[in-house]
Amino acid sequence: MLNFLRTNKYAAIFLTLLRVYIGYDWMTHGYEKLKSGGFDASGFIQGAIANSGGDHPAVQGWWAAFLEKAALPNVELFNFLVPWGEFLVGLGLILGVFTTFTVLMGLTMNFAFLFSGTVSTNAQLVLLQMFLLVAGYNAAQYGLDRYVLPFIKKTLKKETTKVEIKPIAS
Repeated sequence: MLNFLRTNKYAAIFLTLLRVYIGYDWMTHGYEKLKSGGFDASGFIQGAIANSGGDHPAVQGWWAAFLEKAALPNVELFNFLVPWGEFLVGLGLILGVFTTFTVLMGLTMNFAFLFSGTVSTNAQLVLLQMFLLVAGYNAAQYGLDRYVLPFIKKTLKKETTKVEIKPIAS
């Protein structure tokens, strides 16, 4: 199965459709938050912190501590990062550029939302994005990575061959 996901051209077509679907989901959610101009994560963060107590906490204590000590005091940063992160992950997946990194960032956001006690479509997206992550380059075979990654490799190779190491004079 792993070899099929990583090398098969039919798998690449399926992964492209999956990648665009997930990207559209991310991008539209991010765009809606950007368009409204009033995205505020403070209520969500406070709710997650509140859900860390009681008989059946939905949020683990270590995560609630992170939210209380790091996220809530820096809520303005999160108000910027969440909508732009969602939008850019979506755009990256749709275009198939830096796909592996983009999927990893999407997974990071999904897990952060899940850790905060929100299920929604996050669990589904985690599962689907795992296929893209495991497939690696084949998930972006029909995307900009097909052109961008070889260009970067070629450029970096040129730069590293230009470096000249000279012995230290005694």
